Amino acid sequence: MTHILLPAIWLIVLIVGLPQLSETVYTPSLPDIAHALRTSEAMVEYTLTIYLFGFALGTLFWGKVSDKLGRKPCVIAGLLVFIIGCIGCYFSTSIEMLMISRGVQAFGGSIGSVLGQAICRDAFHGPALGRVYSATGSALALFPALGPLFGGLIAEIFGWRNIFIFLSMFALIVTILVSVKLPETHPHASRKKFSLWNIAKQLVLDKKVLGFGVIVAGCNGILFSYFAEGSFYLIKGLGLSPKSYGLSFTVIAVATMLGGIVSKRLQNKHSSKEIMGYGLLIIAFATTIFSCVATINHNLFALPSHVMIAITIISQMGCAFGICMATSNALALALADYKHAIGTASSLFGFFYYCLISLFTLFMGLLHDGTLLPMPLYFLSLSCFMMIVNRICLKS
Repeated sequence: MTHILLPAIWLIVLIVGLPQLSETVYTPSLPDIAHALRTSEAMVEYTLTIYLFGFALGTLFWGKVSDKLGRKPCVIAGLLVFIIGCIGCYFSTSIEMLMISRGVQAFGGSIGSVLGQAICRDAFHGPALGRVYSATGSALALFPALGPLFGGLIAEIFGWRNIFIFLSMFALIVTILVSVKLPETHPHASRKKFSLWNIAKQLVLDKKVLGFGVIVAGCNGILFSYFAEGSFYLIKGLGLSPKSYGLSFTVIAVATMLGGIVSKRLQNKHSSKEIMGYGLLIIAFATTIFSCVATINHNLFALPSHVMIAITIISQMGCAFGICMATSNALALALADYKHAIGTASSLFGFFYYCLISLFTLFMGLLHDGTLLPMPLYFLSLSCFMMIVNRICLKS
């Protein structure tokens, strides 16, 4: 067996976290972007949908290529494509140009998801893999939560376009660190040819893989739909300032970290599948409370804005806590039987769940009607859907 140098976990976290940060860092500026580019609110929300779809295409591409060429050169190439996309976003003068640039950005940034996971599975095994996934799983949920905080501050001080300069500089630093610090975890001796279609057929027929994919997608569908709709919900609907909106993600980030800590501690006495189930229950509870309050506010009597703001943020904290527990364990379990072709399997699995995430955020944009009711009811629907999938596909 070929000896593999273990990559630093902090570097994996950066690789995984950068594209996740990019997904949401500009969301506090969505109303300003709609105004600047003279387009509708729904069209600006669709830039997140385009990003997620570009991400899905990228996972399909990079995983297969990295099985042939190795992980490290593909990570570097993806980061460079990501930087090109960031520059395109900075110079965008129309919503169409912004969408194209976001697609390019996502295609390159998708290396963070598919290759970050492939590197983990290459280098770590058994309990060590579980610990690494706790760290990377937290990053998958934490970086998107930190994005609006940084984005709100940058936009307020320097303007929304400079958010993409910030991302370019961050990506350049990560590229340099990868070039210097990341060992190749998929050496030539381990590179075998696998049929993409054969692996795809195995995954499609694997009920558990599909179930885990739907849960990962549903959790992220709630998360990214909140990033897309939340700025209009809280800023335009409830009068929260963009700066305060960005700062609200501080407590959501704390909830995410706590979810990761609890998940890690529960692993001593509970299986990963059980912990994932606990996360889904927490999401269901949070979305139920949110939906009940929003329904009362819409149909019976209007609640004060500060009450609705507090309920919205608290419910999203509960969702973030549960999402971190559910996604980190679902990702760790999903491809346990596909280590023989993990790069290809990871790319196909990532393509599947990112396509679903993009559809879920698309539906949020279609449901947008300027009121405070669609978002909480949609989140509750996704939560119920995941509970049903868990019951049908994943119960042993």
